Amino acid sequence: MNGDMDTTTQDQVWAQEDLFRLLELMKVALPMKDQTKYKTSESHLDWEKVAFNSYTADMCKQKWQEVSKEALYPCKRLTLNGPICPPQIRKFRTLTELIFDAQDYIKNPYKGKKLKKHPDFPKKPLTPYFRFFMEKRAKYAKLHPEMSNLDLTKILSKKYRELPEKKKKKYVEDFVKDKEVFVLSMSKFREEHPELVESMAKKGSNVPEKAKTPQQLWYTHEKKAFLKTHADATTKDIKDSLGKQWTRLSDKKRLKWISKSLEQQKQYEGTMREYIQQHPELNMNQGDYSKSTLTKAERHLKDKSDGRPDKPPPNGYSMFCAELMSSMKDVPSTERMVMCSQRWKLLKQNEKDAYQKRCEQRKKEYEIEMNRFLCSLPAEEQQRVLAEQKMIGFKKGNTPTNATPTKKVSKAKVSAEKPKRPISAMFIFSEEKRPKLQQERSDLSESELTRLLARMWYELSDKKKEKYKRLEAVLKAESIKKDKEERGHLPDPPKTAQDIWQQSVIGDYLARFKSDRPKAQKAMEATWNSMEKKEKMVWIKKAAEDQKRYERELCEMRSPVTTAIASGKKMKFEGEPKKPPSNGYQKFSQEMLSNGELNHLPMKERMAEIGGRWQRLPLKDKDIYKKIAEEKQRQYKVLLEQWLASLSSQERHIYKEYNSQKRRCPAKPGGPNAKVKAKAKKPESEEEEEEEDEDDEEQEKASSEADSSSEEEDEDEDEDDNLCFKLLVWQQNDDDDDDDDDEEEEEDEEDEAEDKENKSEESSSSSSSAESSDSDTD
Repeated sequence: MNGDMDTTTQDQVWAQEDLFRLLELMKVALPMKDQTKYKTSESHLDWEKVAFNSYTADMCKQKWQEVSKEALYPCKRLTLNGPICPPQIRKFRTLTELIFDAQDYIKNPYKGKKLKKHPDFPKKPLTPYFRFFMEKRAKYAKLHPEMSNLDLTKILSKKYRELPEKKKKKYVEDFVKDKEVFVLSMSKFREEHPELVESMAKKGSNVPEKAKTPQQLWYTHEKKAFLKTHADATTKDIKDSLGKQWTRLSDKKRLKWISKSLEQQKQYEGTMREYIQQHPELNMNQGDYSKSTLTKAERHLKDKSDGRPDKPPPNGYSMFCAELMSSMKDVPSTERMVMCSQRWKLLKQNEKDAYQKRCEQRKKEYEIEMNRFLCSLPAEEQQRVLAEQKMIGFKKGNTPTNATPTKKVSKAKVSAEKPKRPISAMFIFSEEKRPKLQQERSDLSESELTRLLARMWYELSDKKKEKYKRLEAVLKAESIKKDKEERGHLPDPPKTAQDIWQQSVIGDYLARFKSDRPKAQKAMEATWNSMEKKEKMVWIKKAAEDQKRYERELCEMRSPVTTAIASGKKMKFEGEPKKPPSNGYQKFSQEMLSNGELNHLPMKERMAEIGGRWQRLPLKDKDIYKKIAEEKQRQYKVLLEQWLASLSSQERHIYKEYNSQKRRCPAKPGGPNAKVKAKAKKPESEEEEEEEDEDDEEQEKASSEADSSSEEEDEDEDEDDNLCFKLLVWQQNDDDDDDDDDEEEEEDEEDEAEDKENKSEESSSSSSSAESSDSDTD
């Protein structure tokens, strides 16, 4: 009887009016001051007072529990942390408050989350297997109470597969009948709720499908082939079988699915951008849909196939361990590091130093190869790689399309001691195949071509790679020999006593601390600080010798500049463009001195006449001279940049050092600036004598200008060259050439402008002019 009653309760449909009546009666049955938790009030509620019409107390209680549960968790998808969808009404409230919210929910029970969750949505019929499962499960659960649900499912699944077709027919027929009813119910639902169907057609049907991972794409493809040969296989059987196959898949085949996944991800992101623009209410940003479909291992494999170089070992000890471990595959991993440490300790110091030098060389090559790899990538991919590597200070330069020979591609120090291009077997192969590939695939950009060549190299057999590896060895040997012959690079900076000592013992400390570098560093510092001076003396002497070596090499490198400074002569550079006038007054003076119009006058009067004419010149004419000077300066800068680009690294260093030393040295005591300061301090009685001295010096300058107006600026520089120079430590790098040259030119121009301004003032004073200088003189 109870079973019949339960069935009646479940099958009976509650009208909306009855639901509202139920909630009203519940409110009446509650106490006036309902301040307890809703669960407590629910357990103490007298449901007999709530019962009405044909609905019993149990039926009312059961219906309330259904309504409250549906209102709280409409999605019915629970996780370990609770429902996925947020509750429609708050749970931790009084029962009175909960009833008010339940009334609102009954008015609008469906908020449009999913079409299938609508209360009136027809239920799909069970498949033949699930009908068999539901029928037999209770029986088998009683027979085997010790079995878990998973074990029961396995047994029933096997039983169904072994079932004769005659017995299966019964379940199939029931499924077909229920399916026909479902189709009719769906048609009726569409007629009764057309707005919901349209809403889902607009919002749900065109939501872009997420990009699949390489394994998912491969699994979907292989699943079809697997089911053809294993028709009765369950989902678990398919996953177990194909999952093992994926792990054994070759890198070449795996790359195929990685590329497909990346293409799909790119299309998905583009579609999602358009979709979000059409649906701004979604409130999504790029981070919500731009997550990578690749694992870390898959990303590494893809980058490697595109030409990304392997990161070198951080030090000589790590390189030694890596090489040794390749021949210790049979040794347990726990014992390998111990053996490496023991063998490292047996090496002599010069052997350890050799590993360290090889490691440093490999790091230099890695920087060049990594820069080449970055230049072949789009901007977004470059940022990803740099973020992954956390390469502090290793920034990309211009993109490959904008790169020119005169511009620095990277801030990585490409000095003379490194090869200008990376010498590796892969790049030798790329340079050989690139011209032919460019003709065959003219539609590809440079970056796409580089990636294609990298993939071709990756797919090349080991036998064919040997040819390029032999070429790599030959070219590297030639490069090392050439580097030794050339002395155009800066010497290695001197090391401190502590640095030399640490370099000699770092391998032992890394072995002791299991390659934990921070701990090893702290231990070395503590040991050094606790050492007595006698123990340190050996390393202090070595540091002093290293300092002498550095100074000697630096002096040898800088001999051309040192000779020029010592002789007091201007250093000439072949092909260097001559400096033009830096302002309008200089251009005007140059023109007046070169045309021969004032040659009949003595030099002192000639300069005074030029100063007077400049002051009487209309402002319009002065502007013309000023514009001519500015245009000459622009042309000079272009020519200077081209000339600097044509110089070798060594020549550029010498030119830069010469100009920087000239700029940094103090001015002559008798120079123009000194004179101006002296004037302010001397009494008026001495002014006449001072003026005569100045005029004499002017006459000397002017006579040199008369000989050749084009060398006017050179004479000014000759005066500077006669100053006392100090030998400065050469701290500039190749990377700063362009910036330093610009700064040097600007400062030289300022100095020259200042000199000319003083000339103008002095010539004006000799012609009894009231004004000191024209404002146009910079």
